Amino acid sequence: MAGRATKQSSAIPAWRKRIEDRIAKARALIGRLISFRSGNNRPRVVRTVRMAFAGTNISLSQPDITQKLTERIDDLKQKIAAWGKRIRRFTERSRRFNQNRLFQSDQKRLYKSLERPEVYGAGPGPDQANTVAFWRGLWSEPVNHSEGPWTEVVASQCASITPMDPVIITPDDVAEAVRRAPNWKSPGLDGLHHYWLKGFMVCHAVVARQFQEALNQKSLPSLFTTGITHLVPKDQGSDDPIARCRNGYVTKPLRQRSQSAPCQEVLVPCLGKN
Repeated sequence: MAGRATKQSSAIPAWRKRIEDRIAKARALIGRLISFRSGNNRPRVVRTVRMAFAGTNISLSQPDITQKLTERIDDLKQKIAAWGKRIRRFTERSRRFNQNRLFQSDQKRLYKSLERPEVYGAGPGPDQANTVAFWRGLWSEPVNHSEGPWTEVVASQCASITPMDPVIITPDDVAEAVRRAPNWKSPGLDGLHHYWLKGFMVCHAVVARQFQEALNQKSLPSLFTTGITHLVPKDQGSDDPIARCRNGYVTKPLRQRSQSAPCQEVLVPCLGKN
């Protein structure tokens, strides 16, 4: 059965192949020029050197040919360096573009691609008791901060600012906020995924009431800031197992719901005072 042949797509972009071909040709030319400068007068080498100076008034028999060869070699090296930077710049731009697009379509795949499985399980793991004590000292212990005199200056400057109008959070605001939320992210203390919160519209009034109470009381309940600290191995350079781990503090979706529009606009003053 006859069919039209289809061209297989290459894993390497066409623009990168073109630049890499230029770099390969320039490196080969540098090798021929260095060989000629060292005294290699074979016909193939001489022919390549003549082609390198084609279109110029440089002759291979002139006295300063060695200097001209050195200048030509330096020029080619600078071009190779510029092409290499262009590849790195284009590759970084392409990587950011693909990650942003993947974040919009499939966040799970993006986070999976950012992991470093080559270091997982390497070396001894941190002691559980020491790890809990370390992070509990950072997250759970109350800290009394001493505010400097600059806070009084800021307060006096903000005294003339007109307070914002009272805001009433309605179930419609909650419905609009969760409409664009991911369906199956890890649930919060309520155990309710966004998927069900979108469908169980009777819960919107409860969530709206919770937001309104937090706004009126000017303090957030603990469930808004409750999260999980994940330890991800990053390197083996330190003797402290805890220092070898990168932490990621993940808040629960109830906090994420408060950061989505329009609830984000509503709870900014409340979040700022806590």
